Amino acid sequence: MSITTEAPVTRNVFDLIHPEDLVAVTATVQRNNPGMAIDVAELITLEAIKFEAACAAHPRARLQPSRVVDEGWHAIILHTRVKASLADRLGLFVHHVPEAPDTNRHDPDALTRSQEAITAAGYTPEPALWVAPTDTSIPVAAGCEHSEGGGACTGDCSNSGPN
Repeated sequence: MSITTEAPVTRNVFDLIHPEDLVAVTATVQRNNPGMAIDVAELITLEAIKFEAACAAHPRARLQPSRVVDEGWHAIILHTRVKASLADRLGLFVHHVPEAPDTNRHDPDALTRSQEAITAAGYTPEPALWVAPTDTSIPVAAGCEHSEGGGACTGDCSNSGPN
């Protein structure tokens, strides 16, 4: 599925999360990745929020996070109140379907689709966070990314309503 963008409204990702929740989720990313700088952990968290917004805006687009963004998305999932608050703000609860790690499932088109969907949702993706799973320029604990049938924002997202 292709995402078309027609002069999207520019949105501020900080409007989707309360400052204290951003601190809490960022701390989880940092704690799960010893030695990671706080600004990198926050960037990963914010990109995961943009990904969540893109999934909510395009529930049938079969989006998936990169290995780096997945680290932030998992941290959001652990903070259930933050996850619920995002669902309220976005109008859709984006489900996560776990799957076993497998770097052989890499689909570069899915990462491009995800970035296009982020742009279409009104946010600016950070290209440095949307790298192939073999790129270790930003080391994270996550060892994989999700595939189309697995843990990404797939058709399961479209079957769920708000919260």
